[in-house]
Amino acid sequence: MDMKNVSNLKFLIAITLCASIVSCKRSSNSGNVDSATGWKINDKNGGFQYNTDFKEQETPPGTAFIEGGTFTMGKVQDDPMHDWNNTPNQQHIQSFYMDETEVTNLNYLIYLDYLKRVYPPDDPNYALIYNGAVPDTLVWRNRLGYNEMMTENYLRHPGYANYPVVGVSWIQAVEYANWRSNRVAEMSLQEAGYIKRDAQYTDLSADSTFDVDTYINAPSQTYGGSAEVNANEGGKRRQQTDADGNPINVYANRESGLIPVKYRLPTEAEWEYAALGMSELRSYNVYRGRKKYPWDGQYTRSGKRVNRGDQLANFKQGKGDYGGIAGWSDDGADITAEVKSYQPNDYGLYDMAGNVAEWVADVYRPIVDDEFNDFNYYRGNVYTKNAINDDGSVKIVTVDEIVYDTLSNGKIVARDLPGEIARIPVDEEDTYLRTNFSQSDNRNFRDGDKRSSRYYRESFDEGDARTNVTGKMYNSPKHRVEVDSSEGKLVREYDKSNNRTSLINDEVRVYKGGSWRDRAYWIDPAQRRYFPQDMATDYIGFRCAVSRVGSKSVKSQKKRN
Repeated sequence: MDMKNVSNLKFLIAITLCASIVSCKRSSNSGNVDSATGWKINDKNGGFQYNTDFKEQETPPGTAFIEGGTFTMGKVQDDPMHDWNNTPNQQHIQSFYMDETEVTNLNYLIYLDYLKRVYPPDDPNYALIYNGAVPDTLVWRNRLGYNEMMTENYLRHPGYANYPVVGVSWIQAVEYANWRSNRVAEMSLQEAGYIKRDAQYTDLSADSTFDVDTYINAPSQTYGGSAEVNANEGGKRRQQTDADGNPINVYANRESGLIPVKYRLPTEAEWEYAALGMSELRSYNVYRGRKKYPWDGQYTRSGKRVNRGDQLANFKQGKGDYGGIAGWSDDGADITAEVKSYQPNDYGLYDMAGNVAEWVADVYRPIVDDEFNDFNYYRGNVYTKNAINDDGSVKIVTVDEIVYDTLSNGKIVARDLPGEIARIPVDEEDTYLRTNFSQSDNRNFRDGDKRSSRYYRESFDEGDARTNVTGKMYNSPKHRVEVDSSEGKLVREYDKSNNRTSLINDEVRVYKGGSWRDRAYWIDPAQRRYFPQDMATDYIGFRCAVSRVGSKSVKSQKKRN
C-alpha cells in the first residue's frame, strides 16, 4: 500500500472517529430530542409532550414484584384420580405485581362505604348497586352446624378486620379490582397536581365520580365535567396559559407516565407461578416443576429448629380436624386466619396455600391449551371497545342510563356505573383481515375435543329454545332468570333436563390454592377447580394483580444501562 492510500485511510478513520464522538455526544444529551427527526420534545413553545424522565414503574400499593420467567405449569405431586386435569406444560410469564395478601374484610368494607356514600342504598335508583356488591354472609350457614356467629360478625366485626373477605363472587371481585384501579389512579393524579386534592371526600356524588378510562378518553368530563375539581394545582408541567395569558387546565395522559396500570384478577398461570415462589430457588428439581408447596420442602410442617413441627399453612388436617389439637400442633385457626399469620414465600406473598382459596381470571376448561399458546396463557378474553356517540365523542354512562344484569342465581348487579364509558363488543370493522383474533368473545376458542362430551354435536332438546347448543362442547344446565315486566318480580326456572352432560360452561371460573376447608391435597399450587362466577362460598377469596410495564426487572434495566 503506497503512502497516499495510507494517508487517505488515516483521514477516513479520523472522520469516522469524529462522527462517532459527535454522535455519542448528541445521543447522550438527546432525552428531549427525537432521534429520528431531530425535533424537540417537551418544547415550551409547543410540540409533542412526553415524560422523558420516566425511570421505573412504582410498585402499586399493597403488592409485591414478581419477576417473570418460565416454569412447568400443572405439575402436581399427588394425582390419585388420574384425570389429567393438570397436564404439565411449559409456560412463560411476564413480570407483574401481586397483592401480598388476600383482600381483607377491612379492604372490602372501605369499598362498600364508598358505594354507600356515592349510591345511597335508601335511594331506589341506587339500591341495587350497593346490594349487588355486598358479600353473601349466608355462605357460613350449615344445615347441621351452628355458624350464626360468623354469619353475623365475620364481615364487619373489627375482630375480623384483617381476615380475608369471603362470600364474594368472581363478578364482585372483578368489580372491586376496577374500583381499586380508579381510586389508586385518582390518588396519583391528585399528588401530581392534576386533580383537586381530596376530591373523593368533598365532591363525591353519583353524577360526579372519577373513572380512569373516562379521564384518559374525555378528561374534561371527569367528575361530571366539574371544572373546579379538574383544576390543576401547582407544578411547572401544569402551569400553562392560552394565547391571551389565561390559565388553562392540562390533563395527564398515557405519555405522562402518571396514570397507573390497572388492578385485575391474576391469570391462572400468573397465580400458580407466583405461588411456587421460585425467585431464590434455582435448583434443577425446582426449575423442572418438582416444588410441591409455596415453601421449600415436601411437608406441611416446619423442619427448622426454632419452630420445628409448626404447620406452615391453614388447612383441614383430617376429618373433623380443622386446626389440630389445641397447643403445640395447632395451626392457629379453625376457620380462616388473619392475613400474614404464616411466613411468606420467596416472593413475599402470604397464604398462597391454605387459608382461603382464591379466584383467578380464567374461564375453566379441563385442558390448558399450551399447543396454541405458551406465553401469558389465559382463557377468557372478551374484547370490547368504547361506545361512540353520533358526534364522535365517547358515550359516558349517566345516572339515568345504568344497566343491570340479572345473574343466574337471581342476584342483580350493575354492569356500568355513572361516569364510566359504555363498552360494546368489537365488530367486523375491528376484526376484518386480522390474523390474531376474529371475534369479540374468545372463551370457546379451540375448545376441547370430541372425547370431552358424550353427546358432542348432537341436539340435546330440540323442543327447548333455551338449549340451542348444537355443536357446543359443553352441555351445561341453562337456568332461566328474568324479570316479569307486568309485576316487576323475578321469575326463576330451574333447568330440569335429563340430557345435561356437564357443569362446565363459559360462566365458570378457576379457583386455586386450597382453603381452611380443604385437605393438604388441594394446597398444591398446581391443583385447580372451578365454580360459577356469580356464586360465592365461605372458602373462596381473592387478591389482585397489576401488569408490569417496561423492563422485565430492575436488575436487567440497570445492566443494560
